Amino acid sequence: MTTAGTSRMEITGNAVTGAPCWATLLTHDITTARDFYGQVLGWEFRSSPMGEDWATATAGGIPVASIGAVDPALPVAVDWTAYFAVSDSNEAAGRVRERGGTVAIGPVDTPTGRATLAADPTGPTFGLWEGRLVADWQHWRLHRPWWLVLESADPFAAALFYGAVLDWEHREGEDAVGYEDDEIVLRDHGHVAARLRPRDPRNPALHPRWNLIFPVPDVAEAADRAVALGAERLAETTPVADVGAVLRDPDGAVFSLAPESAGL
Repeated sequence: MTTAGTSRMEITGNAVTGAPCWATLLTHDITTARDFYGQVLGWEFRSSPMGEDWATATAGGIPVASIGAVDPALPVAVDWTAYFAVSDSNEAAGRVRERGGTVAIGPVDTPTGRATLAADPTGPTFGLWEGRLVADWQHWRLHRPWWLVLESADPFAAALFYGAVLDWEHREGEDAVGYEDDEIVLRDHGHVAARLRPRDPRNPALHPRWNLIFPVPDVAEAADRAVALGAERLAETTPVADVGAVLRDPDGAVFSLAPESAGL
């Protein structure tokens, strides 16, 4: 979950617990994935403490996400996964099961913490992370390199599930969860960290999922480059912008692009 050669801070308290804190892409070919996302999103890569089967993506020197090789022995699909910080991964995994979700993997010990891969009762997958965060966490949480939106058949039921699993009901003040414009909004340190909203009827082919949305200066240019590199364009809109793109990368992982001006 972390990059090499920089200091870290440990997760402590509810100010961090429950907030999106990292993202990973599991893929069959790291070299090809690095080349694809490097060209589409302008990312650079460096080694990861997770080992030689992992790489950390950076944008402007800021850690963005990890790319790792899929272990054929694990029941894990090629896809992007957002991770939420928890103070106790065993307790959080137990709450997932108690509330009808599924724990597919974990908690698993890693060099920098403990990771869990889970799914909510309606299918969207997500991760739980107990461990060290990126350096300068306060800056990262205010300037998140990607946006996170759950498209759900029942966002209120989803909010109840995630609220219980991630302890959202105890967040207060600038970290509160609220209802805004027909969406459930999670705020972290006063800024929007995630949105839960009804599925977009314009994208009927897309299953309910946590959407990782990467802001880019020019959506058309980035999307065209992705398609030229072997991606498939699935939709012309995203949960945060009418001008955007939902894409499936050459290995099958789904991600979205939106204009930098769209915001979350």
